[in-house]
Amino acid sequence: MHYSYRPKGVCAMSLEFDIDENKKITNVEFVGGCHGNLQAISKLVDGMTVDEIYNKLSGNDCRGRGTSCADQLAIACILARNEMLEQ
Repeated sequence: MHYSYRPKGVCAMSLEFDIDENKKITNVEFVGGCHGNLQAISKLVDGMTVDEIYNKLSGNDCRGRGTSCADQLAIACILARNEMLEQ
């Protein structure tokens, strides 16, 4: 399943990824934000499960915003998983 998310409180304007039946995340792509850092995050999380991503990235803060692009990815993964379970 392909999932699109609009991050809140960060520089990135959109976030997209694929989630499979095993809840593994692939093809993460951010639009906007700190390009080099977000490319690195995308590569590092490729093939990880929703829970692995959430446990590693949830709560990361960028400049006192209370969130970050990494945190927004963790949130988006949980939302995508929940949407899959509802189907």
